[in-house]
Amino acid sequence: MCLVLLAWRAHPEYRLIVAANRDEFYTRDTESLRRWPGEMLLAGRDLGAVAPGTWLGLRTDEPRFATVTNVRNPHDTPPHPRSRGALLMDYLRGAAVPSDYLAGVAAAPDDYIGYNLLVGDLRTLWWHSNRSGSGPAELAPGLHALSNSAHLASEPGLIHTHPQAPVVTGVGAPPLWPKVATGLAGLHGIVATAPHSVEDYFTLLADRTEAPDELLPRTGIPLAFERAASARFGAHDLHGTRASTVLLVREDGHYTMVERTFGRHGEAGGSESVSGVVDLG
Repeated sequence: MCLVLLAWRAHPEYRLIVAANRDEFYTRDTESLRRWPGEMLLAGRDLGAVAPGTWLGLRTDEPRFATVTNVRNPHDTPPHPRSRGALLMDYLRGAAVPSDYLAGVAAAPDDYIGYNLLVGDLRTLWWHSNRSGSGPAELAPGLHALSNSAHLASEPGLIHTHPQAPVVTGVGAPPLWPKVATGLAGLHGIVATAPHSVEDYFTLLADRTEAPDELLPRTGIPLAFERAASARFGAHDLHGTRASTVLLVREDGHYTMVERTFGRHGEAGGSESVSGVVDLG
C-alpha cells in the first residue's frame, strides 16, 4: 500500500473515510477484496508471504480497522524480518486496544522492515512507524496521509472550507512528498463537497501525474522508478498500483467498502463492493 488518504472524524456524518492505493510487483500473487472464510473480516489477501496476510482490512463483528505501508529504503535489511502483513493480521484477529497493540510492536522495531501502521477500533485511531524515531501516536480528528516515508501528514479539524496547506505531525517536518500533498488537498475538496461520492475518491486515486524531478524524494531506488512511484497511481513496467480501495463508515455504523484491481500499467481488473453495519458503541 503506497498511498493512504483518510478523514478521521473530519465530517459530522462520517466516522472514517479511507481512499488508498496498494502498489506492488505485478508478479505478487493476490486475491481481491472478500469476506474471509470463517471470519468477519473484509480484506484482500496477499498470497506472496509465508502466511497469507493483507494490506488493509476491516473487521465487522468487533470493529477493527488496520492498514500498512512500507517505508522505502532498499538498505533496510534486518535479519529474518516478519511479513508486514502479519502486523495487520495480529491486530485484526486480536483483542488488544490500539494503543496497547502498538506499544507491543514498537518494543521490537527490527522484527520488520520499515513500516507505517494504522490501527483503530473506530473509537480511536493510532499510527506508528518503526523508522520514525518516535513512539505510537493517536490521531486527532482531521485529514491524514501516509505514503512510504516514516512520517504522517495531517490537516487537523473538521472540514468546512476550501483546501488549505497541510501540516506534518511527528518528529521533524520533512517536505511532503508531492502525491501526499496533492492527495490531501484533493481529499479535502471531496470531504468538503461530496463525502459520499465513491467515484470521486477513485478519481483522486487514479491520477498518474508524476512529480517534477526537483520535487522527487531520494529513497535509494533508480530515478526512473522514483518518477513512476511519485504518481498517486503507479504504472511502472514491473511494479504499480494493484488495488484501489475506498472505505466509508458513517456515524450510524453503515459502511461501504469498494475495491478496484488492476494489472500491468493500470489495466482494469475486477471490482468488489461490500456494505453493512458495524456497532460503533
